[in-house]
Amino acid sequence: MRVEAKILLVEDDVSMGYLLTTILQTEGYDPRLCIDGETALKEFIPGYYDLCLLDVMMPGMDGFELAKRLREIDPQVRFLFLTARSLKEDMLKGFALGAEDYIRKPFDKDELLCRINVMLRRHEALQEDAASGSLRFSIGDYHFDYTRQELSWNSETWRMTEKENEVLRLLCMNQNSILRRDDAVEKIYGKKDYFLGRSFDVFISRIRKLLHKDPRITIENVFKVGFILSVKE
Repeated sequence: MRVEAKILLVEDDVSMGYLLTTILQTEGYDPRLCIDGETALKEFIPGYYDLCLLDVMMPGMDGFELAKRLREIDPQVRFLFLTARSLKEDMLKGFALGAEDYIRKPFDKDELLCRINVMLRRHEALQEDAASGSLRFSIGDYHFDYTRQELSWNSETWRMTEKENEVLRLLCMNQNSILRRDDAVEKIYGKKDYFLGRSFDVFISRIRKLLHKDPRITIENVFKVGFILSVKE
């Protein structure tokens, strides 16, 4: 666990908010509690918080809308949803927005802390891997710089989200061979899960759209197995 990791906590239930704040502080984290989405938007500083913990069901701006707006401010923001609902559509919507994970209410304290700890450790490990050496890939007419999270084509450059960056790196490292979905999901999220697999597919779709300018590039779907990134000569 990184000591004093900063967490933006958004929870409209005051009692629950203070309980979560106490739990996080006891574990050495530095939480900032906001009771609604508007306050959280004013409090949010790009690059300052290590993680955002967002309640889904809030009056006014719900957790999904807040996550969307936070991502517009900072594409690298990382967030985890707290929800009292277990609807598949809600979970898929959250993962499509880039959520790292879900915690259902009522939650188990140890499970919550474990998931937060895993997420922070995984992020630190990815940063260390990136710092150990520059990873650059050529994909047809595109250039992908993993350490800078940038994908370029001619004079255009796109800043990748953290998840897009990781998915594209795995595709590049397995170019012309199958990237198994289950293996990729476990490497990126730290566990295998059906809904995380669906989230991974969303990132594949986004990357396909980014790479569409070079018709030689394809990301083939291997039914029930995974994907193959290939570039025709």
